Amino acid sequence: VQLVESGGGLVQAGGSLRLSCEASGFRLDDDAVIWFRQTPGQERQDISCSTNHNGIANYVDSVKGRFIVSSDNAKNTVYLQMNDLKPEDSGRYVCASRLYGVCHGSTWSSTVNVFGRTVWGQGTQVTVSS
Repeated sequence: VQLVESGGGLVQAGGSLRLSCEASGFRLDDDAVIWFRQTPGQERQDISCSTNHNGIANYVDSVKGRFIVSSDNAKNTVYLQMNDLKPEDSGRYVCASRLYGVCHGSTWSSTVNVFGRTVWGQGTQVTVSS
């Protein structure tokens, strides 16, 4: 089982990127998928949490109105559309998926279904130049 992210790159401020998180070896249908950003020297920033089976998509305040999560069941893939990118959006974007996970804000609940099968991706680098 694995998650593979793609779609990162270098973009100018104001530009857009679409990240993909493709699952293999398991289905995303009943999972809660999160995206988070890692930047050296900073704490992990939780970006979004979504569940395909009930249409939940939560975002951290800093990306609301700019980032949109979507999914393609046929491709077993979740996407993160990032618009109006800013230099502070730069970092390594990682997706992770938890079976029967529950979203709590832009990440998983720390009290409900925490022991579900969890798969982590390796991440894709996003760099936004000013």
